[in-house]
This record gives sequence, structure tokens and C-alpha cells, in this order.
Amino acid sequence: MKKINWLLVVTGLLVGAAAVALTALGNPPNMGFCIACFLRDIAGATKLHSAAVVQYFRPEIIGLVLGSTIMAIAGKEFKAKAGSSPATRFVLGFFVMVGALVFLGCPLRMVIRMGGGDLNAFVGFAGFFIGILIGIFFLKKGFSLKRTYKVNTSEGLVLPAALVIFGVLVLAVPALFAFSESGPGSKHAPFFISLIIALVIGALAQKSRMCFAGGLRDAVMFKDFNLVSGFVAVFIAVLLGNIILGKFSGFSTYLQPISHASQLWNLLGMVLVGWGSILLGGCPLRQLILAGEGNGDSAVTVLGMIVGAAFSHNFGLAGSAASLTDDVYKAGGIGTNGKVAVFIGFAVLLVISLINTKKEAK
Repeated sequence: MKKINWLLVVTGLLVGAAAVALTALGNPPNMGFCIACFLRDIAGATKLHSAAVVQYFRPEIIGLVLGSTIMAIAGKEFKAKAGSSPATRFVLGFFVMVGALVFLGCPLRMVIRMGGGDLNAFVGFAGFFIGILIGIFFLKKGFSLKRTYKVNTSEGLVLPAALVIFGVLVLAVPALFAFSESGPGSKHAPFFISLIIALVIGALAQKSRMCFAGGLRDAVMFKDFNLVSGFVAVFIAVLLGNIILGKFSGFSTYLQPISHASQLWNLLGMVLVGWGSILLGGCPLRQLILAGEGNGDSAVTVLGMIVGAAFSHNFGLAGSAASLTDDVYKAGGIGTNGKVAVFIGFAVLLVISLINTKKEAK
């Protein structure tokens, strides 16, 4: 590392600290920030799925996208563009979400879970890295979803504007939405505190280019560890934050918050997430930030993730967390539908990878 990107390190530390703070203020344990979980909750809040325990319109998503938009406009980096295989990106977003909900978390929550002492998340990290290596293999072979094209500014503002409108509706006409009365969806920090914290994180993530998949990709392909430094900073901040607050009880696989110990599927779910993220050019957090910068293709990817979340809960693809009730331990894990969906995801990603890889001239 020739020089340390201190903005990225500071951003990582603040993301980790914000995750711990949001959990202390009411968000589910080890879920101060989780892009996959929060998009899933939004899908439930808008009644795209009927899983009663995961329905809440998370203001963190509004804040992340809007914070990115504000910072991009302020820094003259807002560029409305689209046209880079949007339908394919929708499908990739769909299956990235399927993999994330099999694991029970996006790459950001994976790191938060690691900092919280969840050894199951370390298995997920191994799968995430394997998926990234598969994606890199196809990048080196010439994989590309083609270039983007300049579009009207209004096109780039569609997702930020839609989220703001939904946020206003949630506050003004809450009866339109579904709200969990129990489970993870019922646990949330105060709306405006969550929104303000996410605005700051969104702005910093835009400026620092934070991306968990991109960090590992750059480390492997270019020996550039700058983006990885943000990844490490999040882990350190979460670990220290949990220790300071007395929430850390050591590393274990047993009964971790909203987690399961079905290790093969923790691994395979995150292989799907890592592979898909490389093909997309960024992890779920990065897709939100890019959408905030005016990238219409990333906005389509986010919509694919929301549909993937709805599909996962409507058709029983998502993992279930381990639990202990009246001394009865339930291991949780993945049902048959979820296992089949992961392998369908691998097949779809392979086809997409092959179709969009340039053949070398003989």
C-alpha cells in the first residue's frame, strides 16, 4: 500500500460505529446496517411479501441514497447515465439478494456479524471471497456488461426521488404500509436518527468509494489494498464498540443473533453474493451509492434486489435463524426451495458470465 486512504479508513470506522449505535438505539442485534435485510424489510412494508416479522420501511436506505446524491451534486460528480445491460443487472441483483438472504445478510452485515463474534459470518466471508475469485476469473477473460450512456438528469434522480416520496408517505399516511409487531422488523432505531446517520454514511461512502466486493477484487487483481482498509476499519469499529458496550461475549457459532450454523449454505449463499457483486461492479452498498450518483443501471439493480427479497419470502427461499424457546433449540437453516434457488442462481450467473465474456480472436 503506497499510501493509506484515510478518508476510507475514517468512513469504515464511522460505518462500524454507526452500526453499533443504531443497534443500541433499537435496530436488531448485529444489524445496525444491512442492505439486504433493509431492502427485504422495505419489500415487506410495501406489501410485496407477507412475512409479518420483516416489514418496516427502513429510513437507512433513504439516507444512504440521498446522502450519496447530495455529496455527488456538491462534488460535481452527479452524472445521470444508464444503458449497461439493465435487464441483466436486474437479474443479477435478484440472485445477489437470494444468496444474501440464504446467508442472512449482505457483505456489510457479514462484517458487522464478524465484529459481533459470529463465527458463522467468517464462513460466509470465505464463500464471499470464493465468489469474488470466480468473478475475477471472468473479468480476466473479458467479461463486460458494456458501457453506459448519458441520459437526462431526471432519469438519474428517479430512485432518490422515489425513496423520498415513500419516506414522506410513511410518516404522513402510515396506514398504507405494513409494520411488523414482532421479529426483526419490529426492532428499529428512531426514524429521524436513523435517517440522519444514514445521510452522513451515504455521503462518506460516495466520497470514499467504499465497496466490500471491490476491495477484495482490487487486492487480488492489482495488489491495491486501499478499499480493503475500509472493510477492516468496519470490523475493528464494530468489535471495539461491542466490547465497550458490553455486548461482546466471545466468538461462537451458537445462537448468534439472526444467524444460523448451516455452514455449507452460509458459504454457498455468499459465493453467490460475491460472484454476482463482481459481475455488477459493486456490492449491494455500492449499488445504492451509485444509484444516488445518478446511475440508472444501479437503480435497476436495487429494484432487482427488492424483487428478489419479495420472491425469497413469498416462496420460502430465505434462511431461518437459530432460536431457543423454552429450552427447545431450533437450528434454523435453509429449506429445499432455498437450496434449489442457490443452484439456479449459480447456473444463471454462469450463463450471464459466459454470454458477456469476449472470445479471444484466434
